[in-house]
Amino acid sequence: MEQAIFAGGCFWCMVKPFDEHPGIYSVVSGYTGGHVPNPTYEQVCTHTTGHTEAVEIVFDPAVISYEELVTIYWQQTDPTDAFGQFQDRGDNYRPVIFYLNEEQRVIAERSKQELQASGRYSQPIVTTIEPAAPFYPAEMYHQAYYKKNPANFARNHALRAQYLEGIWGHD
Repeated sequence: MEQAIFAGGCFWCMVKPFDEHPGIYSVVSGYTGGHVPNPTYEQVCTHTTGHTEAVEIVFDPAVISYEELVTIYWQQTDPTDAFGQFQDRGDNYRPVIFYLNEEQRVIAERSKQELQASGRYSQPIVTTIEPAAPFYPAEMYHQAYYKKNPANFARNHALRAQYLEGIWGHD
């Protein structure tokens, strides 16, 4: 098994797209990139911890590659918006690919360059690619939120889904 960490706005909306693929063992919502150990959701929302909402994915590389995960990631975010995603604004919602080794860094950088060159976006791709920092799982009520609270998830996901449909032809 290997790990991948992606930040793309509200972690509630980042779990389901990965959860649906074979080879994914787990998708955990949490916080990373900040300076406060074991932060709470309330602390992260104050924008004083330096943390970003993210998902940690444990996957079987024999079934799904890191490159495939990066492709799924691009198809869930607005990579042209550095200060949040959709209705979620602030540094704790910024888009980041956190790499855990040099191979992941190279794959992420190459993929970002390819996306920029594709012409799919008229604005620059501003998603950052950064070394992974300690990952802290979020509180239990945030885990698998789309399954536990489908109506609220749908409301939170609506703007993202509309955007993704326009860019990629799916939500």
